[in-house]
Amino acid sequence: MDESLVAIILAAGKGTRMNSDLPKVAHEAAGRPMVEWVARACAEAGCARILVVVGHGQGLIREILAGVTGVEFVEQREQLGTGHAVQQCRPALDGFTGDVIVLAGDGPLVRGGSLRRLVERHRAAGASATLATAEIDDPSGYGRILRDNAGAFLGVVEEKNATDAQRAIREVNPSVYCFNAPSLFDALARVERNPVSGEFYLTDAPALIARAGGAIDAARSLAPDEALSVNTPEQLARVDAILRARLERAGAA
Repeated sequence: MDESLVAIILAAGKGTRMNSDLPKVAHEAAGRPMVEWVARACAEAGCARILVVVGHGQGLIREILAGVTGVEFVEQREQLGTGHAVQQCRPALDGFTGDVIVLAGDGPLVRGGSLRRLVERHRAAGASATLATAEIDDPSGYGRILRDNAGAFLGVVEEKNATDAQRAIREVNPSVYCFNAPSLFDALARVERNPVSGEFYLTDAPALIARAGGAIDAARSLAPDEALSVNTPEQLARVDAILRARLERAGAA
């Protein structure tokens, strides 16, 4: 267990596109709720503490994760975006100066080993924030990773703002991060409310960290399937099939 490493799992949303009263992260894939797969990956990565941000249907989420070592719960009473959700963890991490993995509870395909490689890259680079990236065949809908000619990270461009050449980039941002804790919370305190949605976005934090002089890195630490998250029943069915195939391969090994 790495006492200098914690995880924050975002699990407060309802997931209206799932057409269900269940919290989105409570839907099962390959026999386990999605958020349990994510929490177990964080534990496998060595996280000493796993802070799960809950809101809608939190009683069920607490019940699901009751048996996972290291899990703590933080309530997000108002749904004001991903940046606001992470900010709710600040009191629980008061005085913590290590590293924080931040990821969503609706991405059950992420592996503990991949998270550990992200942390190792983050620490080796001396970065204040590191984005886990993946190269996928169909990058539609994802932010694209921009690099210079030497391969150094330049930034992320969202698809709606990308040029045709940028849309052809297959390296994407699946929203899995490793932050230095003080840098993260300093940046979140400066994130401004989005004028359209009224929410505070975690994705604004890396640019604010860079503006304050922090180093930002991007590590190709995720396999293509690990980039998949679930917003619809169809996507859940795809993720379920991938997880079941993984379990079959592991059982045959």
